[in-house]
Amino acid sequence: MAWSEEPTRSSAEGGAPPRRTEVLRASPPMFESRLLDALSRVHPSVPVLIFAPVIVAMEIWALSKVSVLAALGLFAGGYMMWTLFEYWLHRLVFHFEPEQGVGARMHWIIHGVHHDHPNDPLRLVMPPAVSVPIAALVFVALYEIFGLRYAPGLAAGFYAGYLIYDMIHYYLHHVTPRGRIARALYERHMRHHFQDDTRGFGISAPYWDEVFRTSPRARREQGAAQ
Repeated sequence: MAWSEEPTRSSAEGGAPPRRTEVLRASPPMFESRLLDALSRVHPSVPVLIFAPVIVAMEIWALSKVSVLAALGLFAGGYMMWTLFEYWLHRLVFHFEPEQGVGARMHWIIHGVHHDHPNDPLRLVMPPAVSVPIAALVFVALYEIFGLRYAPGLAAGFYAGYLIYDMIHYYLHHVTPRGRIARALYERHMRHHFQDDTRGFGISAPYWDEVFRTSPRARREQGAAQ
């Protein structure tokens, strides 16, 4: 497997440097293989088509095991598990940044390309080649820890949290935010991208940044106090 290091078309052909909006939007190939590169580019509807039926099936399965009230509680618990998973995945895995070698290349593939080209519409949601195996591993872990009675309900909430995250992430990069909450999420995420990527790891659940003291607002308040 080889990673592509091709320059953008305009620079490769000796033309004028691409405009900033083009650089932010048009990411280069990740792989020399056209097939592998195609698999790394995902339309935002794909996670919905894959995970929405799975969420419904898991919730129906849960209702065959527990009461409606218990199923709702499990769903909420699974969703909260996702929010913590999202925060720590973003903070520890996506922003683990080796400076050279295979680790640096892997970081660029996993998350670096998104920070270099944050508005590429086909690299804003997780590819199924990654999300589906992770979802399967999560279900196995839930089954081993909580048993078959509770695993489906927890998985439904976890998968719903993932889907909400992916859709919010796409929205923040490609839709003009409307409303106080949407604008606040947009501001926090743009600060993460363009001011300080060591803060603002919670995209769909920014409250974990407050809990773990990585809020962009906390940095501004510290600066004002000094």
